[in-house]
Amino acid sequence: MADDPQRNFRSAYYEKVGFRGVEEKKSLEILLKDNPLDLEKLSTFSQRFPLPSMYRIHVWKVLLGVLPPHSDSHSLVGGYRKEQYQDIVESLENDENEDFLAIARAMEEIVDDPVDCYWLIKCFINQFHNKFGDSLPHLPKSLEHYLSLEEPRLLNHLRSIGALPQLPYSLWFKRCFAGCLPESSLQRVWDKVISGSCKILVFVALEILLSYKIMLIGNTRPEGVVKFLCNIPQENTEAIVSKAIDLWQKYCGNPNHAV
Repeated sequence: MADDPQRNFRSAYYEKVGFRGVEEKKSLEILLKDNPLDLEKLSTFSQRFPLPSMYRIHVWKVLLGVLPPHSDSHSLVGGYRKEQYQDIVESLENDENEDFLAIARAMEEIVDDPVDCYWLIKCFINQFHNKFGDSLPHLPKSLEHYLSLEEPRLLNHLRSIGALPQLPYSLWFKRCFAGCLPESSLQRVWDKVISGSCKILVFVALEILLSYKIMLIGNTRPEGVVKFLCNIPQENTEAIVSKAIDLWQKYCGNPNHAV
């Protein structure tokens, strides 16, 4: 994680999702005292309220089943547990699991501490689905619209060879480019998503198409187009994201424009 305060992903995200107050302290203390291993209540509580940092480790360990009842909340528990995301996975539809796991793997590369990583993933997924769930199905059409303005020739080519409906929309929009962009570039995109704009995803996809338009226009097989777009070169992604942000600001104007 970079030390630059302008790109401190975790600090900005903690503030955004509300990890700063202690209003729920008494409620959580009562809950843990009453039944520390009541996973259903703990999961419900953690979804309804932002948790003060001193309790996030405790709840995370209890949810994993690695913290005995009435034990010290600051005791150390070593070792990585794949089960740490089970409660999140259970809240998703079956076809959303792979998208979630891709985001989780990318977040693990960004965030070193497993407790921080768990809460960041949980809140990112919750916010993304709750705030943008209704908008996601419309993003492919939005991409088509902006591509018609920026490069109609490329749009017509993709449409004529049958590649347009096969573009990797799930990778781009449902996974927020996890598995497509390297983590250094991904952080910049996710910063915009967290700040309230899922439409940045459209402009990143748009800039990818524009950056490789010569290669794409030269390809007459839709499967070749899709294969390339799922495995774009990694050395140019910083420039792609920077240009995508410029396009986003050009068309949306308001940095808080969400959809």
